[in-house]
Amino acid sequence: MKPASFFLSFSFLMVCLIFSQPAAAQLPGVEAAKKHTLTYNKPAPDFFEGALLGNGGMGVVVTTRPDAVVFYFGHNNVWDIRIAEQNKEKLGTFREVFDRVKQIPAGLKNLTDDPWYAAYNHMASANYSKSYPRPFPCGSVLLGFDRRKLTMLGHELDISNGLCKVKFLTSDHQKTFLNIFTDMHSDRLWMDYTDSLGRSIDHPFTRVKIMPDPSTPKEFPASQSLEHLDQGMLSFRQVLPANEQNPSLKDRKDKAFKLAVKLKGSLLKKSRINWNGNREEMGLLEAGFTNNKEFLLAISLEEGLDATVSVEDEKNTISRKNRADAFEANVNSWKSYWSKSSVRLADDFLEQIWYQNLYFFNCAAKDGVSCPGIFANWSYNNIGTAWHGDYHMNYNTQQPFWMTFSSNHLEKNLPYVNLVESLMPVSRTWAKDYYGLPGIYIPHSAYPVEMTMNPYPVPDWGWEVSETPWAIQGLWWHYLYSGDQDFLKNRAYQPIKEAVQFLTAYMQRKDAVDPTGWKDHKYHIFPTVPPELYGLRPGFKYNYDGIVDLTLTKFAFEAFKKATVILGKTKTEKQLLAQVDDILENYPDYPTTMSKDYGKIFVSVPEENDQVVYNLPNSLFTVFPGEDHGLDTEGETAKILQNTYCSQQNEGGNDLVLLNLQAARIGKLDLETFKRQVNYCLLPNGTATDLVMQTGGRYNDYSDYKYMAKMGVWFENFALPAVINECLLQGYNRKIRLFPNWPKEKDASFTSLRTAGAFLVSASLEKGKVSKVSVFSEQGNDLCLVAPWNKGYYISNKRENKKTFSNPNIVLKTQRGEDIHFYPEE
Repeated sequence: MKPASFFLSFSFLMVCLIFSQPAAAQLPGVEAAKKHTLTYNKPAPDFFEGALLGNGGMGVVVTTRPDAVVFYFGHNNVWDIRIAEQNKEKLGTFREVFDRVKQIPAGLKNLTDDPWYAAYNHMASANYSKSYPRPFPCGSVLLGFDRRKLTMLGHELDISNGLCKVKFLTSDHQKTFLNIFTDMHSDRLWMDYTDSLGRSIDHPFTRVKIMPDPSTPKEFPASQSLEHLDQGMLSFRQVLPANEQNPSLKDRKDKAFKLAVKLKGSLLKKSRINWNGNREEMGLLEAGFTNNKEFLLAISLEEGLDATVSVEDEKNTISRKNRADAFEANVNSWKSYWSKSSVRLADDFLEQIWYQNLYFFNCAAKDGVSCPGIFANWSYNNIGTAWHGDYHMNYNTQQPFWMTFSSNHLEKNLPYVNLVESLMPVSRTWAKDYYGLPGIYIPHSAYPVEMTMNPYPVPDWGWEVSETPWAIQGLWWHYLYSGDQDFLKNRAYQPIKEAVQFLTAYMQRKDAVDPTGWKDHKYHIFPTVPPELYGLRPGFKYNYDGIVDLTLTKFAFEAFKKATVILGKTKTEKQLLAQVDDILENYPDYPTTMSKDYGKIFVSVPEENDQVVYNLPNSLFTVFPGEDHGLDTEGETAKILQNTYCSQQNEGGNDLVLLNLQAARIGKLDLETFKRQVNYCLLPNGTATDLVMQTGGRYNDYSDYKYMAKMGVWFENFALPAVINECLLQGYNRKIRLFPNWPKEKDASFTSLRTAGAFLVSASLEKGKVSKVSVFSEQGNDLCLVAPWNKGYYISNKRENKKTFSNPNIVLKTQRGEDIHFYPEE
């Protein structure tokens, strides 16, 4: 071998070795996350000012008063599990209700103007009008101090490792810290007190107090309180009864939780002089400290069936080693989480939004516990209970999980998968008994409790057909982005198939396909209700062929067709596939209308005018989540998409993520406008809430534009990183595009963002140019990449020598585990 040849071969080998490791190793997300520490430089007494901690099951809000630190506890598994399932025999069947509604005069202003329908609507909604089921707050713990000796300065939350530091100033002007973190592997909150160098010092705290939640229903069994002062322990245990009619009766399905405080040391009862001069003794579950030596405290939350949650307290064995081991495990857990993907953006605000929302999501959801509801695992009193804090299947439940795919956190989609699986029995029952059809009909609202009937059987939002195909979309995406055929076979296929069974049968009903009535030979989706708009109307105006129903049903049909090919089921599913093909060949067009100012546009339903103010951005659903249109769309349809985006009006509340993601998918998102809307919605705790944007729809000039902000922590908006991801990388249709909605004058880089086809992509944009692109193929699928250069070359750990290309549209057959690095022509 000649020396020059040896040198070139050795150099090529070294390059392959360097880049054979995941790209995150070159750009660690944990360092970038640390940059975006959440800081609050004053007391934070309000629930929405406090620091959010969590381990995916237990959630904790750390609030600070001038005289105390207060911790609010919640858990995704802890609910008021009572459920009202009355009036089953009065609901009738879909056919019976549909026939009655058809008889109501089309000239009425609202269906509820008809006495029969008004009474039926009231009866059908009676169960949902109860305050339960709902997330049940797990109580609070107060840690008090003497303001003469200690001043509250504020807190900071390091999202790189989940450590919250409450900052104090002592009377001798020394800065001290209460260091708090949630154990990521068990439902326990740890805290200790140190000086600025991290050394344990004498503490200034005067009392600790457990407070059961004030919203606890009076009809509940009384909580059980335990005090072991000599062992430094306080706890209370609450039973969550299953019997709706008589909560005091014990039931084997009863659940319970216990909140326990354990101090390294002992406690004692103290007294104080109250405002009217009388001596007041500390009450139950409140105690002082026997001394002020080193401070170490742990608060644990135990939950489960009543029969399994301990009644007596375990021996107090907490130690500094326990705390140190837990924190070390936490650091490693967060390092692993942040190593999955990262971004570095010249726009600090967008980078902050990306990291902070990924942090919140990790605190809020994980496999093995109940899927978070609308307000996740943070609650207190009535905060977190609006709309039962339940699963709304017309976007609220699906939206937060969108970010799990492109952000390379597929493990975080599993709570959603578990939820869909848990809904299968009640969805089958409702499809069979109410509709008389095969498959599943996903209910509009659902709970993480045992259900034997549709919780919201009201023929308005309860007739939203789109929720069935929408529910299974996250299962198909999980396969599409992972390439995991075992997952497709064992977890995704059956729900997808049963959704398609229902949808085909529903569209084949005579009412939906009769050529005489429809004056065509198409299969229609009728009746239906567009999400958050119109409800069920007299004469069924606006209740057929909604764009949301059409695009999501088409998505489900196409997913099913592909799944049968992948799993080798085309022969066994021949009949159902033939029905799907027949429907798709005779499918209704997406509804459009003409706008005087913008031209032809998509609308949510036929007959709709161009001035409608949407609550959910329905008119662009074909872009997302329907994924039928996007940057590859050409001709008249592309023009219609542009017109639609420019013409639509959205009132806020349900559009912060969805509308901006739609815009990114067609290359129309203005990042400055997006940032202003996010900033408008930000709360002091760093989360984005839902706020009203305009009148003209359901809101008027007397509306409180912030009325949703106090309802709870909006889990759905943790999907904000997905919007940023779509600006940096798009590959949902297996054609990978780099920086498709990112200004070229702003530097940006990312590592290990995930695309369909199970590809992990890394790229860097600097001074207007992309210098390198890396693609890791997990499953060995065909790669389709739109390179940022007309000519270049690539190297791979699975190929010999570098390969050149002279066309930016690159198509490669990859191998499993192949790491490919693309460069511009030298």
